[in-house]
Amino acid sequence: MTLHVRPTIPADIPDLTNLLNYTIRVGGTTANEEEMTQDVFETHCVDPAVIIHTVLADHIVAGFQYVIAIDDGLSIASFTDQENPVRGAGSALFAATKAAAIAKGYPWIDAKIRADNRPGLAYYSKMGFEDYKTDYAIPLRDGTPVDRITKRILL
Repeated sequence: MTLHVRPTIPADIPDLTNLLNYTIRVGGTTANEEEMTQDVFETHCVDPAVIIHTVLADHIVAGFQYVIAIDDGLSIASFTDQENPVRGAGSALFAATKAAAIAKGYPWIDAKIRADNRPGLAYYSKMGFEDYKTDYAIPLRDGTPVDRITKRILL
């Protein structure tokens, strides 16, 4: 299987929205709790200030990653296909995102992850992120308190 990472294009929006919404429905690995329409997704994620990459596995969308500027660094969100996982998609995405962030001169990237998202915590640790801070007992929509762990990588 061949992986190809490239900047997101408008034609990706339906597949990316479906991938995100499936992840939200499954639950437990994203702070997003409500599904998005394609219009909302596009407004939220496709902006000149956002670095967004899509990974394709044999020409099929396997995931996406976006970073937005916060303070003097970046905040990252990563989503790979939970229904049909593709080994290496997350690593390929981060290599491209990290290179783009360095090229733009950013000093660090933060990832804020739910404490109950063990795969997400492991992924960011594997990519070189280290624990930076914790926000305690942030309530989910149903009121359940869940800590949010911020990991940071220096570039």
